[in-house]
Amino acid sequence: MKQKPIYVEINIASDIETLWEYTQNPMLHKEWDLRFSDITYLHRLPGEPQRFLYETRIGFGLKVSGTGESMGDKRPQSSERVSALAFASDHPLSLIKEGRGYWKYIERDNGNITFLTQYQYETARGLPGRLIDRFLFRPLLGWATAWSFDALRLWIEQNRHPKISVRFGFVYVLMCLVFSLYWFFQGFYDCFADAEIVRGALETGVGVLWLLPMRGKRLIHAGQSVFFCVTAMLYSGGGFAIPLGILTIAGLILELKLPSARHTKRKREKRNDGFNV
Repeated sequence: MKQKPIYVEINIASDIETLWEYTQNPMLHKEWDLRFSDITYLHRLPGEPQRFLYETRIGFGLKVSGTGESMGDKRPQSSERVSALAFASDHPLSLIKEGRGYWKYIERDNGNITFLTQYQYETARGLPGRLIDRFLFRPLLGWATAWSFDALRLWIEQNRHPKISVRFGFVYVLMCLVFSLYWFFQGFYDCFADAEIVRGALETGVGVLWLLPMRGKRLIHAGQSVFFCVTAMLYSGGGFAIPLGILTIAGLILELKLPSARHTKRKREKRNDGFNV
């Protein structure tokens, strides 16, 4: 079964020249796009597509490399621009064999730019590769594209460099881990020390929620903040309730500043834009 193309759309408060520069300049592009660790443009003659080399670090000193070519269309006297892309890799660690797609820039009357992408690719490694792509790689790649688009938006709109967003994200993950460990410990203690199995199971469940990459964590932040505030008022001294309550509120503030894939549109509206991949 053929998989649907990856589609991501976001509105950015920017002029089209600025957005074009941030996305077409390889030195800027690699700063915000999680999919690429390095992009090197190759020499080209006038009228030729822009060929490039790319690398993606996947951890433990390993990296995947490939080649591509792009062709930008500024469409003079038009409120739209398009950049078409083709890419391929014969690297032994690459799950992508070849693919193509496009970026589109649409000026809106409110001063925003609708920036969108759609791309499709063929997988390597036969049936195992297709299964890995369907259940793991493609969802992760779609999320990385959406997160990167929102990181780009924050960079342009709020001058917050994507590296700062990554650091904030790392700190937030550590916070979630602290909360999770706290609730796991509470659940373990109540289940075995006091034999309050139901209460312990609920606390363990909250610990699991803190580890899940899910929407709605703001509600968990709010509920946990109220819980620790009430606990601090009911018990003399408050114990860990006061610092954990403060940390929970700090985590909520930090979460509001993070790029998020949910700030993008992931489903394409039916419209004829002249591109099909």
